[in-house]
Amino acid sequence: MNYEINLDDIQEYNTHKSQLNPGKAALLVIEMQETFRSDSQMISNKQISNVQSLIDFANLKKIKTIYVRHNDSSDTSQHMIDWWGGDKLEKGSAGWQIIPELDTTNQLIIDKSQYSAFCGTDLDQILKSNHITDVIICGVMTNCCCETAARDAFMRGYNVFFINDATGTINKELHMAAIKNLAFGFAQVINTQDLVSQNDI
Repeated sequence: MNYEINLDDIQEYNTHKSQLNPGKAALLVIEMQETFRSDSQMISNKQISNVQSLIDFANLKKIKTIYVRHNDSSDTSQHMIDWWGGDKLEKGSAGWQIIPELDTTNQLIIDKSQYSAFCGTDLDQILKSNHITDVIICGVMTNCCCETAARDAFMRGYNVFFINDATGTINKELHMAAIKNLAFGFAQVINTQDLVSQNDI
């Protein structure tokens, strides 16, 4: 994200406050892939730093971290490929790789081919089998894959914590629209340091 969002600007919508339960939480790191940095220039150093802070927090609190990685496959996401003008994110390509600043060695990675991390994957089963009730969401794009995952998580009964300054999209306008909608109906929108400090015990 190459812009700043002040959560005071959405406070009239961001009224659903709850306390994260670290013992029943999972961190979803969505599409922190090279193409969204090098090609789309959506991932900033500040966002990477905030995602790293969330991962460190998750490790400290023994929160399960799940990386979500997108690739396009003509048999499952042709409509999405057509929507975006025929460009495909090919599995195994340089752009498909998760950025090297995030160490995914021995980490759980969910591969998907639609906006939602829940669509056509076993994510919901993994969360339920680990007795997860709270989902923390960060990554890109705020208004596409992150927002869709947050909505789907809410509709499956999870408490959603959507991290404003650890998500990013192409501009401030789309980010603001997404977090307003999410705060209104689906998630508690919060900044990285606020989530960490509230659970720093």
